[in-house]
Amino acid sequence: MNRYKLIRFGVWAAAFMSAATLFIIIFYILVNGVPHLTPDLFSWRYTSENVSMTPAIINTAVMTVLSLLVSVPLGLFTAIYLVEYSRASRFLTFIRLAVQTLAGIPSIVYGLFGLIFFVTFLSWGFSILSGALTLAIMVLPVIIRTGEEALIAVPVSYREGSFALGATRLRTVFRVVIPAAVPGIMAGIILAIGRIAGETAALIYTAGTVAKTITGVTSSGRTLAVHMYVLSSEGFNTDQAAATAVVLLVLVAGMNALSLYIAKKAVSYEQ
Repeated sequence: MNRYKLIRFGVWAAAFMSAATLFIIIFYILVNGVPHLTPDLFSWRYTSENVSMTPAIINTAVMTVLSLLVSVPLGLFTAIYLVEYSRASRFLTFIRLAVQTLAGIPSIVYGLFGLIFFVTFLSWGFSILSGALTLAIMVLPVIIRTGEEALIAVPVSYREGSFALGATRLRTVFRVVIPAAVPGIMAGIILAIGRIAGETAALIYTAGTVAKTITGVTSSGRTLAVHMYVLSSEGFNTDQAAATAVVLLVLVAGMNALSLYIAKKAVSYEQ
């Protein structure tokens, strides 16, 4: 009995430490950043005097949407193939190995790949498009793995019941399996949003660090994370960098809340 109490204590202690670490980080960001939030930081145009983050906020939102538009369908369809259509084969083993390898590649390597392929080889230059496609490749393993686990967790009886009613495999996947797996799929998308919004190394080499609002997908611009990195590395605007961290935290939380709202609406609509 004492053994199980010890295991329970270890589980509770680990959960508490994880939650405490999160709250400590949030508390530190808020304490150091909120006092330095000023109207100048939200000016429409960036100057060396106001170091406005408004262009970076817009660029971050555009970058996130473009990356998800590419990575979510590709990752979800890959997960569907792995769970619903594939059979044990060398090709399946190769796909899983490729996904695991992509998940372990450092972000700086993705940035160098994007610089060589998108920026130089395809001649897209430093642009939001180059950065978005690089990030889409980067978050692809997260979406594939979480989507695969979500689809596997759907009970087999759901599929069998659909087949018994005469539904095809394709209709079963899109009308039965995916709606039941939406919460797990959205968890992967939320993780992808967090990585996209917080990425710096890959974007410096692909999207650039221009402090202006983009006018198109071929325009160069910095995201909030890159903006915060540039301000802190210069050493003259560390307070504004802390304030940028607060806005980045709120923006990511807002995107996550919107994703959860969409997921709940999708589930309620299917029901």
